[in-house]
Amino acid sequence: MTPPAVHFAPELLLQAQGVRAAIFDVDGVLTDGRLYIGEHGETIKTFHTLDGHGIKLLAAGGIEPLVVSGRDSPALRRRLGDLGVTRIALGAGHKLLAAEPLMQALQVGWPQVAVIGDDWPDLPLMERARFACAVPDAHIEVRAIAHHVTRARGGRGAAREFCDLLLCAAGRYADLLQAQRGSLDVR
Repeated sequence: MTPPAVHFAPELLLQAQGVRAAIFDVDGVLTDGRLYIGEHGETIKTFHTLDGHGIKLLAAGGIEPLVVSGRDSPALRRRLGDLGVTRIALGAGHKLLAAEPLMQALQVGWPQVAVIGDDWPDLPLMERARFACAVPDAHIEVRAIAHHVTRARGGRGAAREFCDLLLCAAGRYADLLQAQRGSLDVR
């Protein structure tokens, strides 16, 4: 078996151990933060396939993905549906109040939650979470409290890096990778 190429600092993996749920912001994390608004008011968003596959792997690895966003749009609902993400709070004016019922439904508390965000509305979640992550183009206050700032930018693989880190910390990454490699065998 070829060992995984991904590597995270041991102290990061220790900090992220025990995570059972991961909260994702959308604009600036799952997207690059730019909003495209058509002449009829429709919102167009772009998502990265690496991030989507990471979210699917996270769920397969036993960590529940949750999405808490200040915005709502048909494009976002479509993408989350395609990924099988059902625990969502969209159009959330107060993210902390929106996240807590999602966590209660899973019977998880803040010591079992990781969060990835990019701006001030994400701070209350990040300050309470066991593991807080930011994207490199996040606001300085967000980067200042993050345990980890991703190398990849929002909408360009940052969420995948976050998922990979959580799966490594949970000891599930290598098994998931091997299962994927095994699915390519044609014996």
